Amino acid sequence: MSNFRPIEGIFRGAPFQMVGDGFRVSNYFPHGNPFLERLSPFVLLDYNSPHEFPPAETARGVGAHPHRGFETVTIAYDGYVEHHDNAGNHGIIGPGDVQWMTAGSGVLHKEYQEQSFAKRGGIMHMIQLWVNLPQASKMSKPKYQELLKDQMAYVALPDQAGTVRIIAGEYEGVKGPAETFTPVHLFDISLKKHGQARFTLPQGYNTAVLVLRGQVRINGESDAVSSDLVLFKNEPGEMLIEALTEDALVIVLSGEPIDEPIIQHGPFVMNTEREIVEAFRDLRIGKFGDPNF
Repeated sequence: MSNFRPIEGIFRGAPFQMVGDGFRVSNYFPHGNPFLERLSPFVLLDYNSPHEFPPAETARGVGAHPHRGFETVTIAYDGYVEHHDNAGNHGIIGPGDVQWMTAGSGVLHKEYQEQSFAKRGGIMHMIQLWVNLPQASKMSKPKYQELLKDQMAYVALPDQAGTVRIIAGEYEGVKGPAETFTPVHLFDISLKKHGQARFTLPQGYNTAVLVLRGQVRINGESDAVSSDLVLFKNEPGEMLIEALTEDALVIVLSGEPIDEPIIQHGPFVMNTEREIVEAFRDLRIGKFGDPNF
């Protein structure tokens, strides 16, 4: 008989709101929410659950905006997102792809629905996760990791139960392609009905599961449905996820906490109020570069 890692609670996100005009999201743990410190190194999770956008002549999205001191991880399940920044970087991700952006010392970028997708319309299903950077890396050089579907690591579960896709960290010794500044495990699990996935993560890592599709049973006792966030206690034990519906999908996020002060103000995540003031000053005097790109 397994000793399961206890569940602390099952939660829902905030009411849906539009980010720009291209992303309809529910926010799960913003700054000021008790989840912030509880889920370090993760700072924010915006979930764009499946939502159909009608055709549009102009691409919907978010105009030029700054970031400093953390990373954004955009995971696409349906739809296509395009981005570019004022350093000339550009990319498009679609179903199965991930963009891992290290804002570091500062970047100005735009995110929007890819033009041909916007013109034909369709379903957007995305996650954007903010991952904190340790103080020593907050002013590192900005960079991108474009992690395409074919570059991901996959593990087939026993008894043809489903598949684990590893984005970062590892599952059953198989490592994902993302490079991280602190230890992070990020993987999603697709399951057939009654399929099961078992795994154990370090008890000191803050760990949660977000249900993206269908209904699942956690540790043989707690049921969760689409858009439920399951938060685990920091105690030892195995985690068991079983699908109660066909084609269930969950994402697991787990990371070693960054034991440092954190101050978030809008698009900046730093360690002190002074550093936040400096970020706004640097933006104002043009250190982030030309916003008219």
